[in-house]
Amino acid sequence: MTVVSTLTEGLKSPWGLAALPDGDLLVASRDEGTVTRIDGESGEKTVIGSVPGVAPAGEGGLMGLALSPSYASDHLVYAYFTTESDNRIARMLYDEKKPAGQQLGAPDTVLRGIPKGTIHNGGRIAFGPDKMLYAGTGETGDTGLAQDKDSLGGKILRMTPDGQPAHGNPSADSVVYSYGHRNVQGLAWDSEKRLWAAEFGQNTWDELNLIEPGKNYGWPEVEGKGGRSGFVDPVAQWRPADASPSGLAVAEGSVWMAGLRGERLWRIPLAGAEPSADPQAFLEERYGRLRTVLAAGGNNVWLVTSETDGRGTPGAGDDRILQLEVK
Repeated sequence: MTVVSTLTEGLKSPWGLAALPDGDLLVASRDEGTVTRIDGESGEKTVIGSVPGVAPAGEGGLMGLALSPSYASDHLVYAYFTTESDNRIARMLYDEKKPAGQQLGAPDTVLRGIPKGTIHNGGRIAFGPDKMLYAGTGETGDTGLAQDKDSLGGKILRMTPDGQPAHGNPSADSVVYSYGHRNVQGLAWDSEKRLWAAEFGQNTWDELNLIEPGKNYGWPEVEGKGGRSGFVDPVAQWRPADASPSGLAVAEGSVWMAGLRGERLWRIPLAGAEPSADPQAFLEERYGRLRTVLAAGGNNVWLVTSETDGRGTPGAGDDRILQLEVK
């Protein structure tokens, strides 16, 4: 694994990342509620707009970003964010013809009512190979929400681009896809279209899970590999000091997992539905807390640091987007 370059520096509380068709990137600022376009070659930063209604508090704010599967024709950007009353997902028209700072249209809310808290807000969104929208949510510190199928907290959600329950969900009238999660911040699909999710543990085990519809992933009854009937064990687990995982990407036959507290990038080689070798750690304590990792095509990924999120120790240049070559 090689650090090819530092694309840009000086970002404030970066969180979500989305790649535009021309190779530029969009990055969300959790605490400022803004979306910035990053030139994919020069790293030049241009704020394209802010998301009204964002209410940053603790781990909440403007988090995940995703482009519509029909972005080439509809130019819609989806965002997951915290308001005064809830976490929600909205979509906005990105009109590049308007002046910088005014290019994001008014948010059209597609899903509201995701529980919010000062901790465990989840926040990752991504469109899957099926062109459905997936979201990782947290249980806000109220552990009972994870097992409550009527709550959107502590879940992985699956919905149409309009925010409706997707065909094939476990319950036809619900966006809940899987449950028993503590705080999901990583979602990625492998070449076989299997969904992987990274999840924060409490004091004992962080998890990498292979997600199947309708399954119960254990929290708060089980943390890590419990081997208990009715619950799905993680594929891999880590001590929180070594991981505290946020973003996920799949590249070159491996899952790449960004670690916040662990300050490292984990590689989990895959062989079908299981790791083919022990996880490997890269960049240990080199760039600080790592928030988001995004496949960039071929053997390249983008990596976003997270030293300015209130829990890091920012240095000169923080925060950054790095380009990595992985093998």
